[in-house]
Amino acid sequence: MSSAENIEEHLVSVKTSGLQIYWLTVMGLNVRVAIRRGSDVRSKPLLLLNGIGASLEVLEGFIAAMPGCEVIIFDVPGAGKSEAPVLPWRLHTYAKLTVKILDQLGYRLVDVLGLSWGGTLAQQFARQYPERCRKLVLCATSCGSAMFPGHPSILAKMISPRRYLDKKYMSRIAGDLYGGKMRTDPAQVEKHASRVQTTSSRGYYYQLLALAIWSSLHWLHKITMPTLIVHGADDPIIPPVNAKVLASRIPNAELWLMNCGHLFMLTMPDTVAPAIREFLDR
Repeated sequence: MSSAENIEEHLVSVKTSGLQIYWLTVMGLNVRVAIRRGSDVRSKPLLLLNGIGASLEVLEGFIAAMPGCEVIIFDVPGAGKSEAPVLPWRLHTYAKLTVKILDQLGYRLVDVLGLSWGGTLAQQFARQYPERCRKLVLCATSCGSAMFPGHPSILAKMISPRRYLDKKYMSRIAGDLYGGKMRTDPAQVEKHASRVQTTSSRGYYYQLLALAIWSSLHWLHKITMPTLIVHGADDPIIPPVNAKVLASRIPNAELWLMNCGHLFMLTMPDTVAPAIREFLDR
């Protein structure tokens, strides 16, 4: 278990997930980081990389469903409450920031889980810093600009961060955008909307740009650590064929396709978390 005792701690809230909030200065930016201390000495710390524009609160339910596992998560610059960079970054710069956060917190080797946009960052991190990544979990993600895209009407809703800034708009489009339980369960939509924190429009567009000019397709075969790919069959944003592409290109990958939508980590944490935990502890 790692320690961050040398970091000035600003404890904002400890909810059911047990997250402790820290503010770090990394690459000249104020970045909000959270740690849920673990009690299972057999497992490696788990680094969570979130979806585009999403704040760390969005994954609290999943974190709560992983008892005993030490978890690190942060608001990507421009998302949640982290400061946005002045100029756009490439994915390799976001990966550099990620490793610097781990260095400041005292973590050397971690398991890495990336959701959606965070899954592309997870791939870049595993390629760029393979000595820091023991196992890799890719959830509802793709190989980037070479992906098989969703329907244009769905992608049009992704271009703007409006859903994070207007909760009524989020409620109207969530079913079509995310699929799965978001289509039929208004309580899931309300829960998701209530957990989203303020995001920077500039930071959101920078994340979009980083993804638009990035692809892992030509080097996926160089990701050698054990990899679990989890994807929903009803994913309007990233069609499931993209998961099959990842699984076919990553040498030590296994694929789990589920009957769910894009945000299964939010809507089905008690189903997804045990399977991911089994993979990590194997």
